[in-house]
Amino acid sequence: MNVFSVAELQLLLPVAAAGFRQDLSGLEDRELLALAASLPPSSERRAAARDLLVARYRNLVRSCVRRYSRSPEPAEDLMQVGYVGLLKAINNFDPARGFTLAAYAGPCIIGEIKRHFRDKSWQVHVGRQLQERVLEVRQATHRLTQQLGRMPKDCELASDLGIGDADIREARQAELVLQPLSLDEPLHESGSAPCLAELLGEEDPQLEHMLGMQAIARHWGELPVREQQIVVLYYYRGLTQAQIGRQLGVSQMQVSRLLAQALSYLRPRISGQPGYASAPAAPRRTG
Repeated sequence: MNVFSVAELQLLLPVAAAGFRQDLSGLEDRELLALAASLPPSSERRAAARDLLVARYRNLVRSCVRRYSRSPEPAEDLMQVGYVGLLKAINNFDPARGFTLAAYAGPCIIGEIKRHFRDKSWQVHVGRQLQERVLEVRQATHRLTQQLGRMPKDCELASDLGIGDADIREARQAELVLQPLSLDEPLHESGSAPCLAELLGEEDPQLEHMLGMQAIARHWGELPVREQQIVVLYYYRGLTQAQIGRQLGVSQMQVSRLLAQALSYLRPRISGQPGYASAPAAPRRTG
């Protein structure tokens, strides 16, 4: 997908008359910059001066874009973004500061490309500092691969960039956001290949437990207080019936009877047996 429409590019890079470009082609950069700054925006001579400057520094834009050749963004889109940065540099350059246009325009072009990655390429929100680190790790990986003749290790990247190994791993994880996978994408080209969604995820074993706990909570208040205490002590505290009896001051037989009574009341309501799931039970004593 193109970053700008044709109409927008025509506004950014207006086509000047060939005659004006030929008349101005012998001027130096500073003279073209001064001419562009002195003329109104609608002037064809101004457009011709800017057009000549853009043509002269087209290779600078291409050189800046080449640094991001391994990015998922098409090179044509990044070239358009780079031209926007070059035009901003042409508009804002002040020759009185003593810099050359090339020295000033390079950071402007790189900054515009980084801004494009930061604002338009991420599928989910990622912090600016982490986005910058992703780009730094990518560039360092390409540079060290050429120097070492192999892919650099995380520790080598961390040493080169002056950051920790954990920062490298975090940047690699964040970079995955640039190229998310569709859950409906087939894993193979064959027609019978499963899609990613069929292989990801599984039934949560705690789901049934949660539903059961919700059912218990719905009828828990219908149990007498002593039966509630016995169920909690037996199933959640892990006490034996004898220990529960000593703690509550009753016999083990009474504990067994009250536990069975509580379970016989809750079981059909939790399992949704006919006669219990549709109509709420009458409240039992709670004292």
